[in-house]
Amino acid sequence: MIYNPVKVDVDELRAAVAAEPGAEDWAETRWFATTEEDPGTGQAHRALEEGADLVIAAGGDGTVRAVAQVLAGSAASLALLPSGTGNLLARNLDLTLDDLANSIHVAFTGVDRRIDLAWVDIRRDDGRVERQAFLVMAGLGLDAKMLSHTDEELKAKVGWLAYVDAMRKALRDKNRLRMRYRLDQHGTRSVSAHTLIIGNCGSLPANILLLPEAAIDDGRFEAVFLRPESAWGWLQIFVKVIWENGVLRRSKVGRKLVGRDVDALRYIKGRRIDVVLSRAEELELDGDGFGRTKAFRTWVEAGGLAVRVAAETE
Repeated sequence: MIYNPVKVDVDELRAAVAAEPGAEDWAETRWFATTEEDPGTGQAHRALEEGADLVIAAGGDGTVRAVAQVLAGSAASLALLPSGTGNLLARNLDLTLDDLANSIHVAFTGVDRRIDLAWVDIRRDDGRVERQAFLVMAGLGLDAKMLSHTDEELKAKVGWLAYVDAMRKALRDKNRLRMRYRLDQHGTRSVSAHTLIIGNCGSLPANILLLPEAAIDDGRFEAVFLRPESAWGWLQIFVKVIWENGVLRRSKVGRKLVGRDVDALRYIKGRRIDVVLSRAEELELDGDGFGRTKAFRTWVEAGGLAVRVAAETE
């Protein structure tokens, strides 16, 4: 059990494990707390060194991302105890939220599902390349700036709604991203955009389907460039993402009513993308800031991680 002591009640967590009948078939649970300096990578390495077959991550998306990065390619499975604000991976896997007993039950009695893991090589200003993984989304522009403007105290009180105020602040920034990118084996293209988001899966809180064709087990990512030129462009984005993606695409009849693509949004899909920016920009991975970069490469490791989900019932 790798848990974030800020986000979970460890006594309640220990009691839930002790009350789970399925835990009796396993060896004694080992417990590792994350720290501000280490959000889960060191703890995950220790768990594997001690022979763990199953690692339960109890915390937010940052804890899950850190643990998953270490488990990738190992024989150990990852189970989720959603405890953060977004819980985006759990939402995209349709796992139950806010039900500790059920999450523990799935961890000990569920089945493994292979999902994709996305990797990114981040090139820093001094030439260093830092490799990180992400499970949900990587973002530049509004996405990353919104995180830097988010009030953590407000976030603790009202959850994901704190991002609304952060978005209002980020929208004041008129700077655009100017970049060159190469998708898979295609030629290099130039683009100017407000935001770039690359997704291993596509759903956000509040039923927002940002990337409608992103699937967590298809070996590819979907990316979107947000390119509004005016208030009309932002309205196009709102209608496309909130109404068409979030409502119409969720039913067979509704999908027939989805309109054509709009100029303010450009969607692409692929297995690898190389991006070079005209200036250093903030980068976020699964909701956490990862500093500034002028160039990066992202690719998908198909089936790179085993995640525990509920066993199908007859």
